[in-house]
Amino acid sequence: MPPPPPPPFASMDAFYLHLLRSCAALPHVAAVHAHIARAHPAASLFLRNSLLAAYCRVGGPLPAARLLDEMPRRNSVSFNLLIDAYSRAGLADHSLGTFAHARAAGVKVDRFTYAAALAACSRAGDVRTGKAVHALAVLEGLSKGVFVSNSLISMYARCGEMDEARRVFDVADERDDVSWNSLLSGYVRAGAHEEMLKVFALMCRHGMGWNSFALGSIIKCCCSFGVDIAGPIAEAVHGCVVKAGLDTDVFLASAMIDMYAKKGALSNAVKLFKSAQDPNVIVFNAMIAGFCRDEAAVGKDVTREASDLYSELLSRGMQPTEFTFSSVLRACNLAGESEFGKQIHGQVLKHSLQGDDYIGSALIDLYSNSGCMEDGYRCFRSLPKQDIVTWTSMISGFVQNEYFEKALRLFQESLRYGLKPDLFTISNVMNACASLAVARTGEQIQCLATKSGFNRFTVMGNSCIHMYARSGDVDAATLRFQEMESRDVVSWSAVISSHAQHGCARDALRVFNEMMDAKIVPNEITFLGALTACSHGGLVDEGLRYYEVMSNEYGLAPTIKHCTCVVDLLGRAGRLADAEAFIRNLVFHDDPVVWRSLLASCRIHGDMERGQLVADRIMELEPASSASYVILCNMYLDAGELSLASKTRDLMKERGVKKEPGLSWIELKSGVHSFVAGDKSHPESNAIYKKLAEMLSKIEALASTDNARTESNDISSREQNLVGCHSEKLAVAFGMIHLPQSAPIRVMKNLRVCRDCHSTMKLISGSENREIILRDAIRFHHFRGGSCSCGDYW
Repeated sequence: MPPPPPPPFASMDAFYLHLLRSCAALPHVAAVHAHIARAHPAASLFLRNSLLAAYCRVGGPLPAARLLDEMPRRNSVSFNLLIDAYSRAGLADHSLGTFAHARAAGVKVDRFTYAAALAACSRAGDVRTGKAVHALAVLEGLSKGVFVSNSLISMYARCGEMDEARRVFDVADERDDVSWNSLLSGYVRAGAHEEMLKVFALMCRHGMGWNSFALGSIIKCCCSFGVDIAGPIAEAVHGCVVKAGLDTDVFLASAMIDMYAKKGALSNAVKLFKSAQDPNVIVFNAMIAGFCRDEAAVGKDVTREASDLYSELLSRGMQPTEFTFSSVLRACNLAGESEFGKQIHGQVLKHSLQGDDYIGSALIDLYSNSGCMEDGYRCFRSLPKQDIVTWTSMISGFVQNEYFEKALRLFQESLRYGLKPDLFTISNVMNACASLAVARTGEQIQCLATKSGFNRFTVMGNSCIHMYARSGDVDAATLRFQEMESRDVVSWSAVISSHAQHGCARDALRVFNEMMDAKIVPNEITFLGALTACSHGGLVDEGLRYYEVMSNEYGLAPTIKHCTCVVDLLGRAGRLADAEAFIRNLVFHDDPVVWRSLLASCRIHGDMERGQLVADRIMELEPASSASYVILCNMYLDAGELSLASKTRDLMKERGVKKEPGLSWIELKSGVHSFVAGDKSHPESNAIYKKLAEMLSKIEALASTDNARTESNDISSREQNLVGCHSEKLAVAFGMIHLPQSAPIRVMKNLRVCRDCHSTMKLISGSENREIILRDAIRFHHFRGGSCSCGDYW
């Protein structure tokens, strides 16, 4: 069939206009331009402006500017087109230069010219030039017209000058829906929530129309309000959306789902999602993410809902996005569903989205939470672009799974790559330093935090307190607490726990009372610190009172840690029957931790009969744990029952239970040095054993009191063979060699210190006139002048 005839055109200009509108690329426009130049060299201004508009549309401002320079006649339309083109291209200076050129050329600029110039100022954030254009509009008598006034409101709002925007709004001769929506969006952008609510109320009162952008801004703003305020506003905004006929807008639907979910109204979010007529992937993403908003209520049901939504999304033929996968993985992380998370990982690989930063961080968290650090580390290394978020996720995973040295090494590596750590990164690394008790490294990281401006944040101060306290420097922890400008309940709890772990019971309770005077409401950790202080200080009545106050006055349910403290409190004081009765009345009566605390007290007080029964109970609950066997064996040895001790060791062998090896370490300028019992692997081993022998000989020579002589004789008989001596003694001897006389010796141990080593440390501190700080698995011991801060109550 022959092609259809071309449609008739009223004029040649109409024909060329039709051709220009159909042009989709710059060469097409250039071809039409060439035809016009050959056939109609004296083309009308209308046709030339149409050609200029086509160049601006497909070629950008540069070819349009050349055409404008060649035009024999130009009007405001010509300049408006180029001003707008430069503005859209991000060339604000050229746009405003063209505006100035138009005025200099004597062209009668109109409201569209001013609107285009103001749009350029808005995109560039150039409020100074915007005010100059505003002044010119006032001189021209155009500033109060609705078209120019709307442009002025938008410009001032985008530049953060809301007072000026409101002034223009108030003096405008006429206002339309755009005026109100621009002002409203400006207040939302500026975070002026109260002013936004006032404008919102006025719009409702005047029956003004809404657009999706303004409503979206209000919905976003609602997310930052408290629940009491946001609930009614959210419902009002939802009503406005329906009234405006925008309830089918998927952008607004996803925003409202997110708003309801963030405010805890998940049921409303679900109803809204189900009412959506044709939800797209963005709406699905908002609903999946909504299930993860309330972390306290997250459980297996949430994971099932998220997985069902993901399956429905696929069944509808939609393509999941990066946000889809990151949201589903977050649901798996919160609910502890690592196996389902691994299946989602497979889907991520299938869609080739494993390189996304957010998905990578979510996968690292997934494997960290399930203890699969090798898989998490592989995900981390496979990311093509590793920003500080992914590095922090990996460092946090190492800290969470107690790979503290790896966390520190990874942090150092991130610094070598030139990455700038954020507050959360440094807080995690400080926790690693606290767990390793490496104060020197912690001090260096604190200096980095100060240099980065993070030291003023409360969370940073809390991390410093924790690090210094765990490293044995309670004075530095207290000083850091006193220097903090803002303290929260974590700050107070940290310093209370610091004093408690160091055996300063009265200081801990004094800080607790100061906290009450400061009107800070204590939490579970605060009371745990107070109970620990009472336990280590032998303050039985005070400890029981705090336990009662916690539940009766503050409504805090005791955890297994609180209950273990009470058992320890009663057991250390010799009230073993009360401690046992307390355990049997607990909901945690089947937890081996509380029974193990009672067993340790039975050993202290030599109650073999009760200790045997308690040990049998622990072995029944936790047969593979070595701690109960060791405590029972030591109890028999203390009582001289060698045959029963031997039977306990045989039972361990029979059941394949292995004792955790004792490890002690000390941090010096040269690094961290670790020791095990009878260690000969250290390069300075000979010097260490020589120094230890000298110190033990000095103890025997200087023993003068009866008590000291008894302890000295006991140590002498046990240390005749130095090959098997415990690790903390080797660490102390090493510290004596390398640290100056004035420096305290800080040694950390992973197990509880034995009686012999405790006695040895007291005597060495007196004979060498040195302060020794020893952290074991339970508490800190400060040895000074032949005595210990625990007062032998440990």
